[in-house]
Amino acid sequence: MQSLKTKIAIIGAGPSGLLLGQLLAKKGIDNIIIERASGEYILGRIRAGILEQGLVSLLAEAGVDERMKKEGHIHDGFEIAHYGQRHRIDIKALTNGSTVMCYGQTEVTRDLMQARQNIGATTYYESSDVAIHEQSSNSPFVTFTQNGIEYKLDCDYIAGCDGFHGVSRQSIPKEKRNEFERIYPFGWLGLLSDTPPVADELIYCKTKRGFALASMRSSTRSRYYLQVPLTDKIEDWSDDEFWTELKKRLPEDVAEMLITGPSIEKSIAPLRSFVCEPMQDGRLFLVGDAAHIVPPTGAKGLNLAASDVSTLSKLLDKTYNGEEPDAVAKYSEIALKRVWHAERFSWWMSNMLHEYDDDTMNENETKTLERFMASDLDFHLNYEEGKKVIAIQYVGMPYEKI
Repeated sequence: MQSLKTKIAIIGAGPSGLLLGQLLAKKGIDNIIIERASGEYILGRIRAGILEQGLVSLLAEAGVDERMKKEGHIHDGFEIAHYGQRHRIDIKALTNGSTVMCYGQTEVTRDLMQARQNIGATTYYESSDVAIHEQSSNSPFVTFTQNGIEYKLDCDYIAGCDGFHGVSRQSIPKEKRNEFERIYPFGWLGLLSDTPPVADELIYCKTKRGFALASMRSSTRSRYYLQVPLTDKIEDWSDDEFWTELKKRLPEDVAEMLITGPSIEKSIAPLRSFVCEPMQDGRLFLVGDAAHIVPPTGAKGLNLAASDVSTLSKLLDKTYNGEEPDAVAKYSEIALKRVWHAERFSWWMSNMLHEYDDDTMNENETKTLERFMASDLDFHLNYEEGKKVIAIQYVGMPYEKI
């Protein structure tokens, strides 16, 4: 077994792991990333693309915002179409100037990969048998295999950025974990196409036929979603069937402008809310999807992971520069405060905008929930105070001062 040593072992080379590695490197804190997939596979994953200002600023701090500033699209607002009636949420006006950036997660990942390559930092792609050891001691280490060679990576701390199905969270004993979960009775069917977006801003649609979202990745690439039953499969939906159903769920004037085309990618994603508490065990820290999952309705997934990265990188910097040697002990407490705010908002948006056919509720309970949700949405869309509540949460809370 070959021996390696670093200060921070990062498990996972998705955007959160890469961003953490870049920020730490900027602060002179050595790190090595271990990833089970190939770089090509990671770049092939289609993910969201709405970035809060906190993440935009963090990418600037990491020195990886040059292409984003050139190719990204700043959005001052978005729309919610409630049974065909369009309501614009002017987030810039309602939040004293805050906006969001439309820039695909794949592009963020590509920029971070290039930046890591430029500084010569070490990443082990296509690693197998990744295992975390002794995280509760002062001498944690990670073992993994690559190209038939077994490695032992000694480190000071371990950052688990390897997603919901990774080894990091599972390395925390069950008796130490509290896991909270809500599984939604529907999924999102997504289609990516090289067609111009139907609108300059996102449109969230609540209809009797189910939820729909008109989104974008660039001025020439669109991303659309439909609420579908969890029993649906990709092969159930041809491109033509998708476009036909989408037109029925978009407001009529928007549907008339829709440009269709062959799909580049189609997928169905189930929706869930999930939080693991605490987000650390000794010298192991859970970051992003390893610790929490949000339904995509509120555009919080990547942004929430970035806030974890911001918190952890600052606490590690305080620990290493001697300012506060035990600063990292506060990571879970600080991170979870923002996590639950984002979870609640994403849960609320999902409840407001989807049609429910939940087997766990009887007909009366379902109709009662629908009435509550309709009244709630009516208030938030027709009163300035309600719109402001949506806008403040959509652009994201300021990062915790550390």
